[in-house]
Amino acid sequence: MDATFVVIGGGIAGVSCVEGLSFLESDEKTILISANALVKTVTNVIPLGKTIMKFDVAEKDFQSIMDRNSSLSVINDVVTLVDTKEKIVETQRGVKIKFKKLCLCTGAKPRIIYDNPYVLGIRDTESVETFSKKIINARKIIVVGNGGIATEIVHEVENVEIIWVIKDKHISATFFDPGAAEFFKDKLLKNTPKDTGEENICKRFKYTVIGSKKDSNNVGAALGPDWHESFVMKGQKNNSTKVDIEYECEIARILNPEEIPANSDWPVHVELTNGKVIGCDFIVSATGVIPNTDIKGLEELKRGDDGGFLVDWKLETSVNDIYAAGDVCSAGWDLAEQWFQMRLWTQAHQMGRYAAKSMASTLRGDEFFQDFCFELFSHVTTFFGYKVVLLGLYNGQKLEKNHEILLRLTKNLEYIKLVIKDGKLQGAVLIGETDLEEMCENLILNQLDVSIYGEDLLNPNIDIEDYFD
Repeated sequence: MDATFVVIGGGIAGVSCVEGLSFLESDEKTILISANALVKTVTNVIPLGKTIMKFDVAEKDFQSIMDRNSSLSVINDVVTLVDTKEKIVETQRGVKIKFKKLCLCTGAKPRIIYDNPYVLGIRDTESVETFSKKIINARKIIVVGNGGIATEIVHEVENVEIIWVIKDKHISATFFDPGAAEFFKDKLLKNTPKDTGEENICKRFKYTVIGSKKDSNNVGAALGPDWHESFVMKGQKNNSTKVDIEYECEIARILNPEEIPANSDWPVHVELTNGKVIGCDFIVSATGVIPNTDIKGLEELKRGDDGGFLVDWKLETSVNDIYAAGDVCSAGWDLAEQWFQMRLWTQAHQMGRYAAKSMASTLRGDEFFQDFCFELFSHVTTFFGYKVVLLGLYNGQKLEKNHEILLRLTKNLEYIKLVIKDGKLQGAVLIGETDLEEMCENLILNQLDVSIYGEDLLNPNIDIEDYFD
């Protein structure tokens, strides 16, 4: 087979890339190779600013995206070899595809703390299905990790005793500072009943897997927002959920079967670095991801410090005409001051679209410039019914301790944090319906001196946007 563009990976980055190519180069043949029969697509895109974008993630069969893009073909197969010199991709079923431009969107795989049958990694839809089956009969579980998936599991799982093991001093440290963590704490630890009001009803698209047979060795696409809405998250203990947090520690080891106390009915025991020994039904590993670079033939591609394929500002790897986007790549250009890489579905979507532009432009020999989305880090998501917008250096990344913080907190309503250095806004955390995202985005991008306004920046009685009209 021959194709101008070949994209490997049916996640958000891969699908965004082929949709971009179908739009930019509708006359050129594009082939998407996906290990899954279902692919992740971005829907209901709502721009909230120049770089801020809110969208839903849907899981669809590949025929639906082929119907929308006449120049696109999708192959449901696993790539086994990439010949970078001859520009040929080979699949498990023996299909060979010659390409002009190749984009690697193979995503990432979960970083499993231990290779043990009682340790379950959470990353894609299939692993959550396994979790749903296990949780039904569970009485007590250990959750390891402090990011978005770990936080959602602790909040959403019911009728199970949970031991949450985190290496930080506060919960949800991947996204939030101690102040924001405290804002969410009641909901995380179930000290308050779940709201049932209309304002907290999840309105995103809920997706389920249908008729997808998947090789267990393949890595599925990452979970999108609200992944927990479609899966069983209840255990065995009726109306009893207890959460204990073990701060600043990790699992030191899993006890051997002969070390398990004779009077214990727990199938697995762990020893924490703080010396505690805890028994449970199983362990959930939600400790981040590793770029999925395990394709034969790509050994010569340069890697970043985190193991991803190193890419330049065009998202091109160290080998000409081979690009990478999403979780599998590592940004290797001089980054903008308020942007950094974080393996989130927002950046997967942005990189996929930009890779399409880059591949199409270099094919035509056109001059082009880096997408504006790489000027400012932005991520929009939902935690426990609250809209969450993260902008720029929202936790003071890159600033060390040379900055100040402005806070506004209304319990159970909103949490606003502005990060300011030398009188200029560098980042923001906006939780709740604050309507401040566009103002904050403009202040960060324009680097206006806001020191003369002082705390009035967050005065709810002053419409600060009037200052900048």
